[in-house]
Amino acid sequence: MNFRFQNPAAFQFFWLIPLLVGLTWFLIRSQRAKIKKQIGERLIPFLTASVSGSRRWWKVLLEVLVLVAFVFALARPQSGESKKKVKSEGVEIMLLVDVSRSMLAEDTRPSRLELAKKELSRFLDMMEGDRVGLIAFAGSAVLLSPLTNDKAALKMFIESLSPEAVTTQGTEFRKALDEAGSALGRGGVEETDQSVVTRVIVVASDGEDNEPGAMDAAKDLAHRGTRIFTLGFGTEKGAPIPLRDERGDLRGYKKDASGKVIVSTTQGTVLKSLASEGRGAFHHVTFGGNAVSTLYDEIKQLERSEFDNAEITDYDENYQWVLLLGLLVAGMEIFLRERRKTGRIWRGRFEVSKQ
Repeated sequence: MNFRFQNPAAFQFFWLIPLLVGLTWFLIRSQRAKIKKQIGERLIPFLTASVSGSRRWWKVLLEVLVLVAFVFALARPQSGESKKKVKSEGVEIMLLVDVSRSMLAEDTRPSRLELAKKELSRFLDMMEGDRVGLIAFAGSAVLLSPLTNDKAALKMFIESLSPEAVTTQGTEFRKALDEAGSALGRGGVEETDQSVVTRVIVVASDGEDNEPGAMDAAKDLAHRGTRIFTLGFGTEKGAPIPLRDERGDLRGYKKDASGKVIVSTTQGTVLKSLASEGRGAFHHVTFGGNAVSTLYDEIKQLERSEFDNAEITDYDENYQWVLLLGLLVAGMEIFLRERRKTGRIWRGRFEVSKQ
């Protein structure tokens, strides 16, 4: 029978045992020294007659056993072994999220970027076996997460998105698409004569592109078999771009060189063109809408690739029994009292300690 500890790092807590014993010894010695100094050594036996030294150290021993049991439980002892192969099928998806300052506009509440975070997290919840990566872009693009099926990690990266995630402001789709193509090539499944890898790029943006070259990049990706879908955030009416301090308080709105407040609008023209060149589809996202659900259904219809088979090993958890033993010993320690019953010894009219 195989036996192992899932979390052997827990054994480092054993250093608490000498600390517990040493601290108890120090308190006993310091208490006795204090009594001796203030009252005198002759009265120590009388004042400590009801205290059992052996019981006190028995309590310490029980406390040590409780600590040992809890450390072993934290180390998660496991026994047995069963192996099974798991086959994963899905699509490789690279999320491109616009974090330019125009995404802070509040024509969609609480803002375009916050709505994008919420909807993309909801999109991840729908994933079944798909591998997803994340790129933040504005005037530059940065890969935050390579392709992975770890939804929790991806959600953490999505939640942390802000304009500070990139070094250059503006909005340049070409750089984002080039970075996505490279990331899919580096971390994706290699195509063979027997298999074709389905790759998808999802662009979440308000559609304001300040640089040329995006359409050529989209055509090149489509030619290599990568589909491009786009999600538009914001309204045609638009809204000013707020400027906030570190506490989130509004300090004003972004202005142009002439001092006029900039109103960021969403036309969706660029996003529609990207989706068209990338053989995908464009969806305008609104609060409470079903754009993300529709996007997932469209991606689900694509041919799904078979990813590498994984062999998973299962073990039986045994920490419960060690934890139960620790709780039982802890109960014994609680009910074990340090004081003992002593009869009263009189010498004449005075009570004396029992020697």
